[in-house]
Amino acid sequence: MRVGLFGLGRIGAFHAATMAAHPLVDELIVADPVRTSPYGRPGDPFESDAVVIATPTSTHAELIVRACALGIPVLCEKPVAGTVGETVKVLEARAGNRVHVGFQRRFDPGYAAAARAVRDRELGELHRVHLVTADPAPPPAAYLPLSGGIFRDCHVHDFDALRWVTGREVVSVYARGANRGAAFFAEAGDVDTSAALLTLDDGTLATLQGSRYNGGGYDVRMELAGTRRTQAVGLGPRAPLHTTEGMREPDDPWPDFVTRFATAYRDEIDCFLRGGQGLCSIEDALEALYVAEAADLSLREGRPVDVAEVRR
Repeated sequence: MRVGLFGLGRIGAFHAATMAAHPLVDELIVADPVRTSPYGRPGDPFESDAVVIATPTSTHAELIVRACALGIPVLCEKPVAGTVGETVKVLEARAGNRVHVGFQRRFDPGYAAAARAVRDRELGELHRVHLVTADPAPPPAAYLPLSGGIFRDCHVHDFDALRWVTGREVVSVYARGANRGAAFFAEAGDVDTSAALLTLDDGTLATLQGSRYNGGGYDVRMELAGTRRTQAVGLGPRAPLHTTEGMREPDDPWPDFVTRFATAYRDEIDCFLRGGQGLCSIEDALEALYVAEAADLSLREGRPVDVAEVRR
């Protein structure tokens, strides 16, 4: 199989190494305006049997549409596009082509186990969910105006995981935020600390917390509490946590999302190349984006927002 890769940034370089070592990949063609890779030859990725897109958000929609016009299967890192309107246009232009979106938590063993536990009712009746995504250090200031804000850029992963694990839809969001660090967050119209209360369509409540200044390390967790038991994801030996009951921070906490989800990223690529199931569709990515849009609107207007308000 010949595979094309657009983008050799942090996650693109990781994908290049993964695909170069994959038994189904005979040739890897890479394209990046400023970077090169030892794992593939420069060229036109569209001259391939499948394409992976790991370029900046502003380029995603055009590249997906071009791949669809050529009938080439696509795996694109989130998001599909920068706005809801653009995402809807890409969905309409898909024309039956196989397009998947990179929400890698679906391939993390912990999140997958939680999804099975909910599906099999091992937790009993689910009553509440708590989600955490906290970065150890903020992104560069120049990135923030292009990111779409913390709910679209960061917490959209939590929103997809919440939908996928619980099998429910988010119907309303009440979001808050604060700026406790560098001034460039407020200058970009963003926040560095986030919280939200989400209501699911069966009445289950979910809470969310996030930070760009989690000094202990990269912290991503999910807790699901039911009438029979509670199940947590992300409390492994590298979780950057210290408790009064004796749990101490590890010497090697997770430094970033690529390291934390390395296995999930590899399994996601494997599933895509083999034409497997379980990958995130454009429809699923759009649903997560609707929740992010509602959260951002709630943050800006200081009120609860029904997700139906932002649907197209």
